[in-house]
Amino acid sequence: MAERTRETEITFAHPFVLSSLVVPLEAGTYRLIVDEEEIEGLSFCAFRRTNTHLEIPAIATDSGTRQRLSVPSQEIETALAKDASTTERCG
Repeated sequence: MAERTRETEITFAHPFVLSSLVVPLEAGTYRLIVDEEEIEGLSFCAFRRTNTHLEIPAIATDSGTRQRLSVPSQEIETALAKDASTTERCG
C-alpha cells in the first residue's frame, strides 16, 4: 500500500483555539502535514487521509523547539472558516 505525506502552509489572521490546547495559538502561518494512504482496488489512483498534524509554533516564530500536534482535519477546516468569517466582518 502506497503512502504519501503532503505539507502545506495555512494562515490565520486572528488567534485561534484547538480543543487539544489550553491556550489559543497566535495568528500566523503554520505548516500543516497530512499523511495519506492509497485506496487499493480502484481503477484510478485515490488516497485517504490517515493523519493530520499542525506544526507549532507559527513558522515565523523564532523558536528552537517545534512540535507536531495531531488534530482532526475537520477541526482545522472549522478554525480556518471561522478565521475567514471574522476577517470578512472586520475587513
